[in-house]
Amino acid sequence: MDNDAQPRGTWVVLGGVHLLNGIAPRRPDEPIVLVRVPSQEVCVPSITVVVRWDALGMCQVTALTAESTPLGGGLIEGSVLLPDAMAGAALREMIGEATAPGLVPLCYLAEHSDGYHAYAQIRFHPEDACFVRVTREPVGGGPVEALRWLDPMLATHRASALRLNNHLRYFHTHFAGTELEYKYNLAPGTDIWAASMELLKALRYGELPDCRPEYRDEFQIYAFENHLFEVTAPDAERGYASFIPTVDGGHVLKRKWYAEDTFARREQLYTDIKVTPDGFGKYLRSGLGLQARAMPPFRRVRYDVQCESMRTGHVYGIFFDHCSLMAAPEVVLSQCELEYRRSRSLLDHDEDEVLREMERIDHWLSDHLATSGLAEQRTFYSKLSFLRDTVAARPELAPESSTTR
Repeated sequence: MDNDAQPRGTWVVLGGVHLLNGIAPRRPDEPIVLVRVPSQEVCVPSITVVVRWDALGMCQVTALTAESTPLGGGLIEGSVLLPDAMAGAALREMIGEATAPGLVPLCYLAEHSDGYHAYAQIRFHPEDACFVRVTREPVGGGPVEALRWLDPMLATHRASALRLNNHLRYFHTHFAGTELEYKYNLAPGTDIWAASMELLKALRYGELPDCRPEYRDEFQIYAFENHLFEVTAPDAERGYASFIPTVDGGHVLKRKWYAEDTFARREQLYTDIKVTPDGFGKYLRSGLGLQARAMPPFRRVRYDVQCESMRTGHVYGIFFDHCSLMAAPEVVLSQCELEYRRSRSLLDHDEDEVLREMERIDHWLSDHLATSGLAEQRTFYSKLSFLRDTVAARPELAPESSTTR
């Protein structure tokens, strides 16, 4: 975004849902509703904007046709604009009952010196809506009521419909097949639930500039067994193979390739692995041609705080991990991990931007953990290294027949 100043005016634009999903043609007499709102951008420039209806207060609403013919106007409280994700009574009276059922947020509009930036709606709920910027440069200058911005916005939406309308809502991934991760070893006895809740609260209140919890996916809980093998040969395959059970009785196989603990590691998931624990070693040997040494099985409890950059659209996971050996629950590794996950943006970004932003978040996270008394310094210490060290210190914990032959 060329103009970094705050937008002069901002609107949520409502219109027929067919303008987004393309199941009916646009009509010249259909209503377009301009709802003037306070700026909802966390930062400027931004990629993502989230609008909460109950936070808008009293809004000036202007209804007109797609040909700019006035239909009506007035003040409407934001919380009653779209109750139950449908047009409220005041909107229905303004635009008529016939067109009201299909009315949804089309975009968030931000006025700049030479036009308007448009953020297309990608998710819409009774409580809020999420919008993502689709314009590289401001479009359609002039009075907002002239609707000169409408055609460029809809054209951009149509051109990107496969990404904007898909069930994942246009997520894509940089560094495909590579895990980027910073780690912190947490103090012994860390309550990872309390730690994750405190960090989530910090994100909600904007303590990490330009970032918020990921829209509608801010927190995830995992608890599962993990059967990990150190892959020792061939040399090009060194790293580990980890079997994680699934609810249908099968397993997911996670492979990571590395000779030593590092920031970036090649990784791959293999799904629908139909093998029981007593056959893991044989599967690696016969199915994948690997030589591998079994590590002590462990149980992993993980709380994921999902952090979304509103400036770039990149999503980062901040994980709080508690790993304990199944045969010796008192042997524990507790860690916090920061990992790049995916990106929510139509606009191209240099991959170096991910690395710069991840480093910025890492600095903030380091300060947060240190201030909370949870961790003093970053590490690349992996689960494999923890298990190796455990077996070296307590050989009796090594699984029987621990090496595939």
